[in-house]
Parts: sequence; C-alpha cells; structure tokens
Amino acid sequence: MPQTLAPPAPEPAAVRPSGSGTAPDAELSALAERHGLTVSGARPSLAEYTRQLWHRRHFITSFATARLTAMYTTAKLGQLWQVITPLLNAGVYYLIFGVLIGTRKGVPDYIPYLVTGVFVFTFLQNSVMAGTRAISGNLGLVRALHFPRACLPISFCLAQLQQLLYSMGVLMVILLAFGQLPTWSWLLVVPALALQFVFNTGLAMVMARLGARTPDLAQLMPFIMRTWMYASGVMFSISVILKGKHLPQIVVVLLNGNPAAVYIDLMRFALIDSFTRHQLPPHVWAFAAGWALLAGVVGYVYFWKAEERYGRG
Repeated sequence: MPQTLAPPAPEPAAVRPSGSGTAPDAELSALAERHGLTVSGARPSLAEYTRQLWHRRHFITSFATARLTAMYTTAKLGQLWQVITPLLNAGVYYLIFGVLIGTRKGVPDYIPYLVTGVFVFTFLQNSVMAGTRAISGNLGLVRALHFPRACLPISFCLAQLQQLLYSMGVLMVILLAFGQLPTWSWLLVVPALALQFVFNTGLAMVMARLGARTPDLAQLMPFIMRTWMYASGVMFSISVILKGKHLPQIVVVLLNGNPAAVYIDLMRFALIDSFTRHQLPPHVWAFAAGWALLAGVVGYVYFWKAEERYGRG
C-alpha cells in the first residue's frame, strides 16, 4: 500500500524579543495610548499650554520678585540701583544731547521729557535683553523641572515692570519739582504701561526662542537696542528734528510708528502738560494697541511652537 506523505509541519513563528524595536510604530502608539502614556516633553495644544501657564501664575510672580531681589543683593545700595541707573543715564544724555548738541531747544520741560523717555525705553530694553537670555541662561532650571517654558520670559518682563514701578516714584518727584501737577491725564499711565508690557513680553518671547538656539545673539543685542533708542526720540523730539527736512514719507512714517516712540509719547502725553495732543502721531492709541496685539500673539505662538526643543540642544 503506497504511503501518503504528510505535509511539512509549519515552522514556528519567530518570537520578537521584547524591546527589540521591531514592532510597528502603530502598535507601539496604540499600546502607549491604551495605558495612558504620552511622549515625554511633547508640546501641548495652545489652549492647554495657556491653561498650564495660568495654573503657574503664582510661580511666575514669585520668580519675578525673587529675581528682582537677587539682582542687587551684592550691591551696597541694593534696590536703589533700580532708580540710580536710569537717572545716571538721563544725566549723561542731558549733558551730551541736551547741552552739547542742543536737542533741548524747542522742547519745553526738557528734563521731565528726557527722564520719561529714558525710563520707558529702559523698560523695553531690559525686557528684551532679559528675554534673550531667558532660556539659554537658565538651562539648569529648564532641564531639571517640567513647566511651560514661557514662564521664564514672562516672569523676566514682569520683574522689569516691577522695577519700572519703583522708578515711577522718582519720576513723579521730578515731575512735581519741575511744576507738573497731577491731573486726570496721569491715569493714562496705566493703559499705556499695560500695552507696553504686552508688547515687551511678546518681543521677549521671540528673542527667547532665538537666543535659545543662538546664544551669541545676547552679545549683539546691546548694539541693536542702542540703535533703536537713537531712533525713538528718547533724547530729542522727533517732530522738531523732522521739521524743515524733506525726508521720504516712508522714513517719517517709520519714525512716528516706531513702537518704542509710540509708548514713550503716550507716557509723555499723560504726564507732561506741555506735551500736547498735536505732538502725538495720528491714531496713536490704535498704534499702541496694534503693536501690543501683534507682538503679544505672534511672540506667544512663535515661542510655543518650539516648546519641546528648549534645553535639548
């Protein structure tokens, strides 16, 4: 009787060793999702990111206060340097620009005019400089703790706002000494500072992301900020300088629409009686709100886009 050959037995399926990395990505993703696992350091949605920032608002304010306190702990005069530094700068600018170059001519109440410009631009300059180093200068904190990285540039700008508020007390004394009595227009300082704070914070977030990838940017920023200051009418009146000069209209628009000049002009309009409405650019409040909205939204989204990359370079 002929024998029937049985079909060959199937070979046993190869067993994938655990952790070999050969499992399809879809299976790994499904397994992780089933057990509630998420990617370490993954960027949350913009709404979730905003919610996390709000939950850490007390950390932001406490960190800002602690940083401001620690900034002058080694100096004998301590917190007084918050006021002395911009006053010394104003004194130097008055001597060079006001007296030697003569920019005080045609500008009533030149000293209050100058000191207001110096204080407001110092707020902008220090916020941008601090934002540039917000990530690159705090890598230990960024790598050790999990928190929304936007806490850092926001807290740095908040520290600069606190420093400006201290300086505002001295500015009020200077204004009173030169005959500027309090009026209802002084209340305009609040919305002007609020808009500038939003603008400064948005710009600081942009610089924080750029500075995190290119730390050498911090060495370049003082030159950029100094050039910006000279174009912002801190030591002189833009309208007086432009009078009688036949410059291209685009130059006039850029000088008057310069955000630093806009916020400085708003503060001068609020505090100085001789700085009247006709010296303000047209639609100055619209300019101020527009710059704040643009910088705040663009800066926030731009910073959030790189959230998962901070501290991993």
